[in-house]
Amino acid sequence: MTLFLQSLVNGIIAGSIYSLFAVGLTLIYGVFNFINFAHGELIMLGAYFFYLFINPPFSFIIPFALILSLFFTSIAGLMINRFVYQPLKNSSHLTLLISTLGLSIFLRNFAQFIWGAQIRDYHFELKRGFLIGGISITTIQIVIILTSIIIIFLLYFLFSHTIIGKSMRAMSDSQVLSRIVGLNVKKITIYVWITASSLAAIGGILLGADTNLQPGMGLINLIKAFAATLLGGVGNIWGALWGGFIIGVAENLGIWVISPGYKDGIAFAIILVMLLFRAKTIFLKS
Repeated sequence: MTLFLQSLVNGIIAGSIYSLFAVGLTLIYGVFNFINFAHGELIMLGAYFFYLFINPPFSFIIPFALILSLFFTSIAGLMINRFVYQPLKNSSHLTLLISTLGLSIFLRNFAQFIWGAQIRDYHFELKRGFLIGGISITTIQIVIILTSIIIIFLLYFLFSHTIIGKSMRAMSDSQVLSRIVGLNVKKITIYVWITASSLAAIGGILLGADTNLQPGMGLINLIKAFAATLLGGVGNIWGALWGGFIIGVAENLGIWVISPGYKDGIAFAIILVMLLFRAKTIFLKS
């Protein structure tokens, strides 16, 4: 029973990170009908920017390093919009897919050129575990859960009680009608990319704090975000949120029946089932 509860807690911790990835990915798709396969590299860049700013020669305090990381990751997202999506938005979906795949490869190799291929670590003094009712958990993992809860409430407030959030939801329903009613589509587009990029950066930083950093970290987590998006319904923000938790729990409970080395393959299996059998999503679009 303790092993089950430990796996469940580990799944919730992982799922809270995957949810942030999935919400950003599905937000971009919901508004622009565009799956950004370079979203994984925004995750990676957020983690590496934070690593850059907390170490020499900068050695900034964590809150300031976090703000700078979100800022520069958002700039990267806006550049994807400006130089990839906007010039090609009237092209076929295949053209957009190939362009973002190419950008993903470029950014991954760019990060490897700048920071090297070796695994890096934030060296936080918070990774010591302690027992709560027989379940082991670290301070960083508690921070991950609390951060995710805070962000979920902020997202709810953003999309339900602010004009910017309601405008993004309106654009997700129809860009044409949004223009007709007088919404500033260009400005809202910027808000969408900043929100999605910031979520990717926060998730990448939390993931790096709990595990480690390497240039390919974005790719596998893009797959998990995509699986969560399919589970929750493409374009459904709240569905993607819960889909991320389901992926995290499924991974960690799945190691009871398969080798832990194949844990990452569970997300691939879920994608395969959803696509092959055209299974219905677990949530209706919000």
